[in-house]
Amino acid sequence: MGEGRSELTTPMLLSYTPQILAMAALAAVSALFSCSEAALFFLSREQREKMASGGPGEKLAVRLLDQPEQLLSAILLCNLITNILYYSLAAGVTIGLQQQKAATLATGFSVGALLVLMIFSEMLPKNLGVTWPRQIAGLVSVPIALATRAIGPLMPALRGAMEITRRLLFPRFEAEPYLELEDLDKAVEISSADEELVGNERLVLQQVVALASTTVEEVMRPRRRYLAFHPPVRLSDLKGRPTPSGYVLITEADSDEIAAALPLDQLVQASSGRLDHYAEKVEYVPWCASAAEALHNLQRTGRRVAAVLNELGETVGVVTIEDLLAAVLHHATPEEAQRRPIAGILSVDQGVWETAGRTPLRRLAKQIERELPETRGVTVAGMLQEELQRVPERGDMVRWGGFDWQVIAATEQGSLFVRVTELSEGTDGLASEENEQ
Repeated sequence: MGEGRSELTTPMLLSYTPQILAMAALAAVSALFSCSEAALFFLSREQREKMASGGPGEKLAVRLLDQPEQLLSAILLCNLITNILYYSLAAGVTIGLQQQKAATLATGFSVGALLVLMIFSEMLPKNLGVTWPRQIAGLVSVPIALATRAIGPLMPALRGAMEITRRLLFPRFEAEPYLELEDLDKAVEISSADEELVGNERLVLQQVVALASTTVEEVMRPRRRYLAFHPPVRLSDLKGRPTPSGYVLITEADSDEIAAALPLDQLVQASSGRLDHYAEKVEYVPWCASAAEALHNLQRTGRRVAAVLNELGETVGVVTIEDLLAAVLHHATPEEAQRRPIAGILSVDQGVWETAGRTPLRRLAKQIERELPETRGVTVAGMLQEELQRVPERGDMVRWGGFDWQVIAATEQGSLFVRVTELSEGTDGLASEENEQ
């Protein structure tokens, strides 16, 4: 009896050969769209940058990703249409088999069609797309570009439908113009009962907010605080020593303007040739931009170093992403504060702070919430040198702006560490009278 059923099954399925072949073709098309979606949207920023200078297929894939909403809509819509046609054919074959009194065969065909679509048109293609995104993105860019162009006329209607749906289901709420730091502090206190942890989190939040009101000029490494090399640059040029910034900074061939940077942790793979061939371009920010803007630009472009330009377009310093993140996440020790241009203001006691000589006076005044007099010196070290009329040394003390400024450490390289003590009103007045006499 089993052999008789097998003999009946074969002619039944053969009579639906055109539908089955069409379903196979639709399953392949669905697999193409599923694989394309995974590959294109799994590409990292670094991969996209390399593909932008790759072959024609890779360049086309990058151009498609410039409009991600339209690209995703095209892929999903085409895949949806393909799957609907596939299920329509599968339903037709299933109904035909049921009409021929082959209920078991109809059920098996229906389940098998579903499993084929799930495994071979969804799961497997997406796994392949995630595993080899760059290779597959270059291969599928042409058919996906054609699909995107085909649904181009439908995009206005689709956008309108999505906007109406979004407004009906998710009404627009007006965002507050700003969030007070006190609100963040309260949230931290509520979320944790550990006083030490609350204090650390509050410090991080304060430093995050401070980035928006801190200019790049205040946190940058000035020209005298970093090493730059003219191309060609080789490993021997470093003379076995790390650079102060943590990067090999490379200038333009005909000027001292910073053009590229190579992290020291990548020297191993670049040691066999010219280092400037492995360096990545730097971002450019004006001196008046905020530190938050600089951090946002570095994260957006995937770069790690920004050259700070003055109003004439000249490089006056550099700031690295490590410097900016350190301002938020790192509470510097005195030794570390000498090496870092930011996050180097430590509150030692009531009215007593310690900071690095390179700290800008404006940043110090903002951090300790005090006003300082105008001076030609931009940094703490510059002010001390102006007051002393010589290079500051360990043990030097200056009374200026209502504070005692004592040099508690000075290195051979010229780095200073200074203790700043606020004077009482009486002491300050007495000092003024002594100066007048």
